[in-house]
Parts: sequence; structure tokens; C-alpha cells
Amino acid sequence: TCPQCHRSASLDQRGLRGFQRNRLLEAIVQRYQQGRAAAAAAAKCQLCDRSPPEPAAVLCEQCEVLYCAACQLRCHPARGPFAKHRLAPPPAHPGAPGGGADGAKGAGGGRKLPTCAEHDLENYSMYCVSCRSPVCYQCLEEGRHNKHDVKALGAMWKQHKAQLSQALNGVSDKAKEAKEFLVQLKNLLQQIQENGLDYEACLVAQCDALVDALTRQKAKLLTKVTKEREHKLKVVWDQINHCTLKLRQSTGLMEYCLEVIKENDPSGFLQISDALIKRVQVSQEQWVKGALEPKVSAEFDLTLDSEPLLQSIHQLDFIQMKFPVSVPPVPLLQLEKCCTRNNSVTLAWRMPPLSHNPVEGYILELDDGDGGQFREVYVGKETLCTIDGLHFNSTYNARVKAFNSSGVGPYSKTVILQTSDVAWFTFDPSSAHRDIVLSNDNQTATCNSYDDRVVLGTAAFSKGVHYWELHVDRYDNHPDPAFGIARINVVKDMMLGKDDKAWAMYVDNNRSWFMHCNSHTNRTEGGVSKGATVGVLLDLNKHNLTFYINGQQQGPPAFENIEGVFMPALSLNRNVQVNLLHPAPLS
Repeated sequence: TCPQCHRSASLDQRGLRGFQRNRLLEAIVQRYQQGRAAAAAAAKCQLCDRSPPEPAAVLCEQCEVLYCAACQLRCHPARGPFAKHRLAPPPAHPGAPGGGADGAKGAGGGRKLPTCAEHDLENYSMYCVSCRSPVCYQCLEEGRHNKHDVKALGAMWKQHKAQLSQALNGVSDKAKEAKEFLVQLKNLLQQIQENGLDYEACLVAQCDALVDALTRQKAKLLTKVTKEREHKLKVVWDQINHCTLKLRQSTGLMEYCLEVIKENDPSGFLQISDALIKRVQVSQEQWVKGALEPKVSAEFDLTLDSEPLLQSIHQLDFIQMKFPVSVPPVPLLQLEKCCTRNNSVTLAWRMPPLSHNPVEGYILELDDGDGGQFREVYVGKETLCTIDGLHFNSTYNARVKAFNSSGVGPYSKTVILQTSDVAWFTFDPSSAHRDIVLSNDNQTATCNSYDDRVVLGTAAFSKGVHYWELHVDRYDNHPDPAFGIARINVVKDMMLGKDDKAWAMYVDNNRSWFMHCNSHTNRTEGGVSKGATVGVLLDLNKHNLTFYINGQQQGPPAFENIEGVFMPALSLNRNVQVNLLHPAPLS
């Protein structure tokens, strides 16, 4: 039984030697040994004038230099400032087994291809998925893997490497989260330290708060303490300012007198000496007795008569104090993370530091982009939210508030966000049918299937006038591509317009039709071919849709009374390739 995974394995007559060798670990060990051999070959004196340099005898850990015996005596004597340096043996010796140029060359020889454990002359070529082990051609010939799922070794190697890379991405994300968690824990240490000091300072107030009978008296006592503290602080600050001013004056006078004393001109000195002596005496008299003593003490001359309450206090048990649970404070909007893209806005916020009240969730509100009423657009625990499908060229106001079991907290400050005045979009790979093939930075679309498949644009329109064009790069065997608009939940495995979520014009090489809910209308002469340009005009002010082929309007406006949120849409098969020419400029 494996001591790590606790799985049992049966042993054959070969015993432990019957287990598969971990060739991958052997290769890693071999690379490590090659690195050690290369390091050994490089262990030469770094100061030798000889060619080749002499082998290194010592390594100075302070200088980080390798010395041979001669260079050590000449350049690094064991006296003076070098006496305290620590000399250590070099990392490896060239004469050691596997060391030197020959050893490195021998260790770095070409690695042999792994051979089958059952058939020494056969290399592994396939992989048995059922047995989870590589097999050779002869293993397959013997029939032990006849009914097993066997795949090419190279393909499974690439597949498992991709799976391992994907798993490593998850581990990397967890490691990143762990680093962020460590930062959070370190911040928590600081908060605990600060909160501990706060609790100590507020212990008297917390104990008083537990005794309802002392509420009024406690307020009076705290008022007296506050007044006394402010009085003491004011007296001390006045004394600090006064003393600082006098000290500055005295220091200046002292420096001036010292410079005067240094002069060697007796007559000049005697001209000012009397006045200078008087100034010094006056300055000295300013430091009267008590001037250098604090006018107040750090002690508070306030004593609480607690004798009548001693019995009740002895009956109290010390419990862990907690801040009373109340509504959350005001969230702080992180303006550096708030942004807009096309007709989408992203907002981020956080709670202020040292916030003791728990938060169960947040409510994000947004107005209508025209100065109207706020409405809720998100309720949840996340602190980052993206709202799609807004109006282009509009100014939105957003605010957020937090809530818990005690109620809803106050609103944050309002942030103003401006959506783009021009919509730039491409085909959306995330929502496209899996048979759709996108290229050219998602501006060119084709398909792997002979059936029609749907792809949407990355922008959503709900207001204004929008126009975009698509160029037919390839048109073979007279297919029927469809161009138009759709809702986000349109069916994507059939022609655009066959369900009630899309409005489209489908076209062949001679004619075009309008289609919605699988209803064909407005047959119009004029088809497409390679090099044709199809235009789509979506007028949400008039609530209609118009199509163009090579600049010619295809019949009257296709559909009336179109309202809601729509995305550019296209359906095609493998016989068509379409390139998006113009993202939709807002009229």
C-alpha cells in the first residue's frame, strides 16, 4: 500500500522492480547532475593571468571571487581587512567524479529513447488510456490491449501537457490568492495591534457601558475628563510654543556672542560689549525659576468613588468585548478601477479600513443615463460589477451602499461615467457557435460546418441609429448567408431569423428575403457574390431595420416596431467568409 495515496498495488514475481520507472524524474535528476558537472568545470580561478586559469582553491564569500592558491596569497592575504573574510571550498572540484569538461561532456550525452519494460528492443509508440501507461507496437501485437482505448503517444503527450498547464494555471491562481491572503494576514496583524491599543484605551468606557445605572454619571465624568485633557493639552502646547521661541532667541544670541568673542579687535569688542552683556543678562533673566518646569502633570487629578459598586464589580466576569453590530459604513469607490468600454461600465468599491461592522452584501444603483431616477442593477457580495447594454453617448451616475442584518448603510459618493459616443465592435468568440472560425482579430468569420451557424457582435444596441457593413471575402456553391440583428439568447445552430430572437435578411446569388420567426417576406432581386458589401442600418429611434447590398437598399425598411437590446448578428456556413468592415458609428 502506498503511504501517500493509500492505494493498493499487486506485485508480480519481479517484486518492486515490476513497478514502472519514473523516467521523467530520472531525466530531471540527469539535468541536475549535468548542471553540477558544468558548475564543476567552471570552478576556475577568476584572477589568474595564466591560460588556462588554475583550478580554484577557495571561494571568498564576502568578495564572491574564486582564487587559486597563488592568487589568494597575492591578492587576498589573511591579514588586514581580509582577515575577517570567510574562505570556503569552491562549489565543486574539477577532479571529482563526473566533474571537469570530460565529465560534463559524458553527462550531457544524448538521452536514449525510453524502451518498453516488456520488450527491451521496442520503443514506446502508443498510449493505453485504460491502463494509463505507454505501450510499444509489440505489446499491441500480443493482444493484451486489444479492447483498450489506445491513442498515439505524441498526441496524448501534448494533451496531458495541456491538462497539466491548465492545472498549473489553477495552482498559480491559488498561489496568487495565497500571497494576497498573506498580505491580508499581515494587515490583520497591524489592525489587531492597533485595535488592542484602542480596546485598552476604551476599557473604562466599555465597562461603564455595561452598567446601565452609571450611564448619566459616566457621561458627566467623560465630559470632565475631556475638558481636563483639553485644558492640559492647551497649557502644554502654549508652554511648548513659548519655550521654543525663547530657545530660538537664546540660541541665536549665544551664537552671535561666540562669534564676537572670537574677534581680535579690542576696540571693536568694547564698543558693543556693554550692550551685549546687558542683552545676555536680560535673556538669562527671562528663564525665571519654574520656566523650565511643566505647568501641568500628565496625571489626571480625577478619582472615581467606586466603593459603593465594588460588590457588583466583583460579580462581573470579564468577557471578550465586541463592537456593537450596526449598519455598515459608507463604501469607498475605487475610481482607478472604474471605467467604461463601448456601452458597458465597470465599477469597483471597497469598505474603509478598520471597519468593524460586518457586511452581508452590496446594492449598486444606476440612473437611466438621462438624469432620471436611480434603480438597482446589482445586489450581491462582489465588490466589482460590470453593467452591459447601456445607451451609447450617455452620462450615467452610479452609487453603492452596503447592508447587513442591522439594516442598510449610507450611500457612497456618486461617480459619473460617460459611455462611448461611437460603438466599436468585433465578432464575439465567447458566444459564437463552436463551428464558427474567427480570425483577423475577430473581424473575419467563416464556419467549419455545411450547416448554418450564428455569430454575434460584441456590442449591444438599445438606442440611437447604427450602421455597419460586411464584405463577402469568399462565396462558393451559392450558399444563403443571413445578416441582421439578434438578442443574446438567439438559437445559434440554424439560420439567423428562423426563431423569434433574430431579424435578418438572407441572400443567395440572385435574390434576398427578410426572415423572422421562420417567416419569409419581401423577396427582392439582387444577390451577393465574392466581393459584395452588405450594409445593415438599425434605427432604434424609428424602431426599424434596413438592409443594403453594394449600396442599393433592398426593399422598404424590413421590420417595424423593433424595441429592446440587440446585437449585430450573422449566420453562414463553410462556403462563405465575411469580413467586418465598419463598426457601428453612432448617428
